[in-house]
Amino acid sequence: MKIKIIFIALMLLLSATLTIAQSTQSARPAFGLLGGVNFQNLNGKDASGATLDNDMIIGYHIGTNVQIPIAPEFYFQPGLIFSTKGAKTVIGSATRTYNLSYIELPLNFVYKGLLGAGYVMVGFGPYVGYGIMGKAKYEGGSLSYEDDIEFTNTVDAGDPLTKTYFRPLDVGGNVFAGYEMAGGLFFQLNTQLGMLNINPEDNRVPANELAIKNTGFGLSLGYRF
Repeated sequence: MKIKIIFIALMLLLSATLTIAQSTQSARPAFGLLGGVNFQNLNGKDASGATLDNDMIIGYHIGTNVQIPIAPEFYFQPGLIFSTKGAKTVIGSATRTYNLSYIELPLNFVYKGLLGAGYVMVGFGPYVGYGIMGKAKYEGGSLSYEDDIEFTNTVDAGDPLTKTYFRPLDVGGNVFAGYEMAGGLFFQLNTQLGMLNINPEDNRVPANELAIKNTGFGLSLGYRF
């Protein structure tokens, strides 16, 4: 039910913005292709309430977006991004690595002002992501084990303890700043803060305080046309 409400709200926001854009006397929408590197982590609390002590991992993102004029120098910028996230946990000589892959829908509002021969860009807005695949890898001494991550909202009492589970839905906020050259080439620094706990309800263990959220930043290079 919550997922339906979120997507209905996003569709209403998109429809309202397109209506505004149609009545704005400005340039046509501009499409962009972009890709880059992610520096991601999984932050939050463990089952006892202590702060998680994970290490950042390197991932990547690739996708497209469109800048829709809504006022002079202001744009609505929806997009569609494939992004890899996760974290690494080191305990003694053992390392566990989580690699998560998401399809994301960012809905950003952008200020784009003339600076030199190009444009400075500053943007912010929400994103909705959905986990589509992932890997959990354990390495310790001579042992190495890798398994697929299962995306689910609820883990049942009979599910195996050796499996890694995450909720598929992720919602959070984006902030970015960058520069677009006159020819359309642009680069930007992105930051992202997940706001939903992606740890599923686990009926195998007593109630605990485990809460996990995606956080990170990245660098993007793209071209707008």
